[in-house]
Amino acid sequence: MKLGKLRAQFGEEEIDGFLIASYENRYYMSGFSGTAGTLIISADDAALVTDFRYVEQAKAQAPEFRVIMHKGPMVDTVKEVVAGMGLKRVGFESERMTFSNYDLINQALDGVEMVPLKGLVESLRMIKSDEEVGLIAEACRITDAAFDHILGYIKPGVTESEIANELVSFMVKRDVRPSFDFIVASGERSALPHGVASSKAIEAGDFVTLDFGGFYKRYTSDMTRTVVVGKLTEEQKAIYDLVLRAQLASIDAARAGRTGKEVDGVARGIIEEAGHSEHFGHGLGHSVGLEIHENPRFSPADSSLIEPQMVLSVEPGVYVPGWGGVRIEDLVVITNGEARVLSHSPKDLIQL
Repeated sequence: MKLGKLRAQFGEEEIDGFLIASYENRYYMSGFSGTAGTLIISADDAALVTDFRYVEQAKAQAPEFRVIMHKGPMVDTVKEVVAGMGLKRVGFESERMTFSNYDLINQALDGVEMVPLKGLVESLRMIKSDEEVGLIAEACRITDAAFDHILGYIKPGVTESEIANELVSFMVKRDVRPSFDFIVASGERSALPHGVASSKAIEAGDFVTLDFGGFYKRYTSDMTRTVVVGKLTEEQKAIYDLVLRAQLASIDAARAGRTGKEVDGVARGIIEEAGHSEHFGHGLGHSVGLEIHENPRFSPADSSLIEPQMVLSVEPGVYVPGWGGVRIEDLVVITNGEARVLSHSPKDLIQL
């Protein structure tokens, strides 16, 4: 099915073949999880070129592909396969292939036109299968468990790095690999949207923002919660309630047929009306899957239509320099009705 959908784009792009070398797209199209390999796909053939280490693995994981082992430079075998398929215009992943690799392949494929193309495979990856949604949901379940665990660990004197390491340890023990450097930002540092964990110790009265997620069977979760340590101030409560209101309204607005810009505008309008427009400077959310950041996005710059089976984050925030900040994030699955939230951790403000 995936090969058919990719090949259906060949006519519009005026190509007779496509070359895939990036890990995520190679895995998505073939099921092959080895770290070295190139796919060459034509209208009626599909080959996977890899080395001795992965031949048997490739045969087991990629049954729709002819597995070909290269003994010399991979580019020489790719050249032979392209010639054997009779290809004349070959598309390639222009946003994922380095110039040096392009130059190497382009020189080898003498007489073949290399056509730079964006998003052929990525456009297929936007719509998740039920199996993919299930894997993301399981990653979210383990992330929820990690959040419940870490609540008992956060206290004055513990450093942000210690909290991040405890989260990593909890998740790795459950077969989840971190998908990015976890954000643990406390006190004034919580005003840093990407405040990666530091040696700062947690203090009484701090907001603590936790943004973390991990790959379960190659599909990732992504969740953010903000908690307060000790006594809550009225200002903290007001900012938290504002962000939560914006997030809940955005989730309600995240429906098929709307654009990413429209959904982003719901949260942005609420935050701007409260006088914090300059304190919300990033997009509302992004898709996830085999990568932590995919398209489409909930963003002022994205007019793509949202479709059923897309999985996106909804993560508004307010960040006040010198004071602190709040972000709340869940992953949602777009349906034909209300979006389905995959994270189940509490969002009422938790005081530790």
